Amino acid sequence: MLSTLDTSIIFGYLALMIAIGFYASRKQSSVKDFFIAGGKLGTFSIACLWLASWIGGASIVGGAAKAYEFGISGGWYIACIAIGCLLFGLFFATRVKRWGNEHQLLTYPDFIEVRYDSRTRIIATITTIIAYIAYAAGQLAAAGAILSTLLGWDYSSSLLLASSIIVVYTASGGFLAVTYTDWVQFALLFTGVVLIGIPIAIANGGTWEAFTTQLPAGHFNPTAWGVPTMMALGVSIPLSFFVAMDSFTRMFAAKNEVAAKRGTLLAVVFLLPLAVGAVWLGLTAAILYPSIDNSSDILARLVMDIFPIGLKGLMLVGILAALMSTADICILTAAANGSRDVYQRYFNPDVAPRKLFRISIGLAAIVGVAAGLMAWQMRDIVGILLVAFTINSAALFVPTIAIISSRKLSAAAAFWSMTLALLTVIGWYVASAMDLAPVFRIDSLWPGLIVSITVFMGINLFANAKK
Repeated sequence: MLSTLDTSIIFGYLALMIAIGFYASRKQSSVKDFFIAGGKLGTFSIACLWLASWIGGASIVGGAAKAYEFGISGGWYIACIAIGCLLFGLFFATRVKRWGNEHQLLTYPDFIEVRYDSRTRIIATITTIIAYIAYAAGQLAAAGAILSTLLGWDYSSSLLLASSIIVVYTASGGFLAVTYTDWVQFALLFTGVVLIGIPIAIANGGTWEAFTTQLPAGHFNPTAWGVPTMMALGVSIPLSFFVAMDSFTRMFAAKNEVAAKRGTLLAVVFLLPLAVGAVWLGLTAAILYPSIDNSSDILARLVMDIFPIGLKGLMLVGILAALMSTADICILTAAANGSRDVYQRYFNPDVAPRKLFRISIGLAAIVGVAAGLMAWQMRDIVGILLVAFTINSAALFVPTIAIISSRKLSAAAAFWSMTLALLTVIGWYVASAMDLAPVFRIDSLWPGLIVSITVFMGINLFANAKK
């Protein structure tokens, strides 16, 4: 069980997140403030936002669990994130910021409509809402599992506590609250996993020599996790950077193009030691607990057993920070989709800013509840997130990336490729769950991408030929 000091650190952190949310709510005066923090964020803030949104349950908790089970290949998830962040920073960050300034954009569907049309925007909005509810659910599932282990509560009560706190500070403070909390959460995460976690693991037998002599040789196989899964992650995660709404929102929030690009690339620098830390802790657990059947909460168990009082609470808060900082931006993103891209765009274009604020707050609560229910039903963290990555990547990547490679684009091509790819992915998941045929055991990312590419290129070529 946790000591009084460690428990106090955890509840103190949770209270601090709520306080920051209410503080940020008093510094907002416009819709632009709520959605993109007024477009005034600098390099370090942008880097923290990248790290806080992408380094979550699957990265730290799930990464350590996969390292425990499969070895060094457990770091592949964070490596894929680093690759996607690097590519986006090099080739897309400044373009997105420039387009945002030119057209006064606040969301990814705004961006899609500028280049295509309103019906394509609708499909982009639907896809993003579905994906971001799933993203948030993955983080809430991890947070519920961690709190359950730490506090001795049942999973449902722990999930309810985590979900309530995240929804309260996100809905009240908007993007500014997310920025403030992400500064704190990144500092706690990096300190806990890298600066404290690795040295304590080494002091308790988690040395490189111990890894090489006591662990099975398979733990050093870079593809032990499984080539099909690693390929799906290696494609879907980097592609998701180019179509994830929070990627665009983050660039719109930067104060200029330089901050947008440098902040993105700075995040890559911090990602690498976090990957090492997650794997190191997982391998250490594999030495200390060689025969555990369920590895999903192995990181929490490791921390509970080997970390000293005080540092134990700090490390656990760092893990919670990783989960909550990803969930908050996902909830805010889906709420922005509902208020800005659905209500304001199609039902009430002249809505007063204060009313849009209230609608956004209400939608954040609804999204949080939906994500919590999904987390309650599906507890496989990586599995939930892979669904989200697949939906986002398969449906949106081809029409989005085409924008920077060609000027002659058909709106019909974008609409039908998004629509049919989304339907393909959803249908494939259903068929896979029902085990209708062996072919449906193939990851749905691949048929979704094939449909998207084929439809987009076919309609676009036909449209250009008619001109």
